[in-house]
Amino acid sequence: MVTTPLRLLHDGLNQPALSSSDKTAIVAEGSEYSYRELQEQSTSLADALATRGIQRGDRVAVYMDNTWPCVVSLFAIAKAGGVFLLINPQTKTDKLAYILNDSEATVLLTDGHLSSVFIAALDSCLAIKAVICSGKLSERITLKSKLTTFSAALLERPLPDNSSTNQPFIKPIIANDLCALIYTSGSTGNPKGVMHTHQSMVFTIGSLVQYLRLSSKDKILNVLPLAFDYGLYQLLMSVWLGATLVLERSFTYPAQILSRISEYQVTVFPGVPTIYALLLASHSRKPLCLPSITRVTNTAAALSPELLPAIKAIFPNALIYKMYGLTECKRVCYLEPELIDTHPSSVGRAIPGTEVYLRNEQGTRIPPGGEGILHVRGPHLMRGYWKQPELSEKMLLDTVIPGEFELCTHDWFRMDNEGLLYFLGRKDDIIKTRGEKVSPIEVENALLSIDGIHEAAVVGIPDPLLGHAIKAFISFNDGFDIPERKLKKLCLSKLENFMLPKEIVTLTTLPKSANGKIDKKRLLDNKD
Repeated sequence: MVTTPLRLLHDGLNQPALSSSDKTAIVAEGSEYSYRELQEQSTSLADALATRGIQRGDRVAVYMDNTWPCVVSLFAIAKAGGVFLLINPQTKTDKLAYILNDSEATVLLTDGHLSSVFIAALDSCLAIKAVICSGKLSERITLKSKLTTFSAALLERPLPDNSSTNQPFIKPIIANDLCALIYTSGSTGNPKGVMHTHQSMVFTIGSLVQYLRLSSKDKILNVLPLAFDYGLYQLLMSVWLGATLVLERSFTYPAQILSRISEYQVTVFPGVPTIYALLLASHSRKPLCLPSITRVTNTAAALSPELLPAIKAIFPNALIYKMYGLTECKRVCYLEPELIDTHPSSVGRAIPGTEVYLRNEQGTRIPPGGEGILHVRGPHLMRGYWKQPELSEKMLLDTVIPGEFELCTHDWFRMDNEGLLYFLGRKDDIIKTRGEKVSPIEVENALLSIDGIHEAAVVGIPDPLLGHAIKAFISFNDGFDIPERKLKKLCLSKLENFMLPKEIVTLTTLPKSANGKIDKKRLLDNKD
């Protein structure tokens, strides 16, 4: 029997929708949705997007919580030939407007309860032609007259109901076409869009599924934002396998999540160190045991070897995977769970179908046993940063094969004689906290926008719960003195929660280097 090759991201939905159409694809906040519903509703929405002018390669923004409409939206955009960009629902107005303008998104799919943020952002978004809203707008929101040019009637309309057809939506798309822009913090303070094709994402899904040893029988939990690629790929892997995804908005209510794990006999638990720290704190008060879990995965920040015994006690039947990756290629390496006791500090070897190696700063390859900058080769690499060719050239370097690139991570690693990798540190200043990347410049800009602040500098400091905590140093203009609590409240109006400084230290003046720049090394040595 001839089978149809799976080349596009949404091709993975076709087989389970036909062969296991009544199987539960998604459990969203306790409500179950089948593969048939996912196929039909995403096809219906894809048709609606095409009707509203979405062409091959057009960007479509999704600004939603982890909900069923968000899942439908992602597959609908891919089917329509568009390029989806998922935006964290914590994102505030200024950054939302920046991402919409930078991507030149023509349609925004969003949630009604976020209207106070997205309506304000639309004032400066000239490319947006339509807004499709899931749920009702807040009664306190008054539509601005300008929104009539954005098909304001669509704002009152939920995502489409079931279509009468279960046939895949056909658009002229090939595997080399762009599929997603995944925005991540940039060194300039503005997010940068990482470009991934259908081909790179389909390859990555296959590699992840292989080394995690997953099957259609698995039930995968996801409490991470779908805008975070670690969360996004939990959905993509689950659908590709024909498995079940148990989707929650966050890990804010651990007791509810634990109940859901028990109710649905979840088998895969992806987390970041912050989540594991919360579980361990609860475990220390009252022992936890989740025997249905057979896979535990961690990335975003290092999982301390000291935490492993307690994690094994909570998940007695689980294989534990330590991993390292970056948005530019999704995943770089993983440690086989059988090696976690003998090599607890390692993040392992390259994922299947890819290659990794170290180079010194002059570009010379370093053999096993040495230290250097990690480079990655494989089909999972990004196509570059959206509209940032100079930055792309710093990350994607020529290889000996004409037309091929390798990814320079700009992170320092050690490779032992067995070929196992050990993360040593980041070459740039990006702070990883709560499993998210934070640009210090973005936090500094938010602080400097507060009336009365003269100088601001932000650094990351080691934190056992967060991986790294954000610490800010400021100085005031003469006559100003704002309490730390009020400063944090003002910051929250401008920044996502995970970007909020844990501590804000006030100094008379910030130390400077010889060239007049703020000296962050001296700030890190500050004991006050």
